[in-house]
Parts: sequence; structure tokens; C-alpha cells
Amino acid sequence: MSDFMDKAQDFADKHDKQVDQGIEKAGEQADRRTGGKYDEQIDKGVEMAQQRTGQGDRDR
Repeated sequence: MSDFMDKAQDFADKHDKQVDQGIEKAGEQADRRTGGKYDEQIDKGVEMAQQRTGQGDRDR
């Protein structure tokens, strides 16, 4: 499992912009599916996930 996580981190480091965009789209989809009921929690989760990928959230 460690090898998989290392490869995933390497991918996120090399493709930070795409990873951040994917996380953002997933958050938007979750927000739509919940009717905006958990908007603040979803936004917080998206932000935390983006901070943990690559060199940080470069698109902000």
C-alpha cells in the first residue's frame, strides 16, 4: 500500500493544477447532490484536500 501512496503523491505533485480542479469539481457535485445543505462543510473539505496535494493549491 505504501508504494501506491508514494505513486499517488508523486502524481499529485506533478499535476497539482489538474488534481485541484478534480477536487473542486467533486466538491461542486457533492454540493449539488446535497442541495447546498452542507456547503460550508464541503468547502472546508475541498480546501483541506487541495492543501494536501502537490505543492499546495497554486490556483487560488
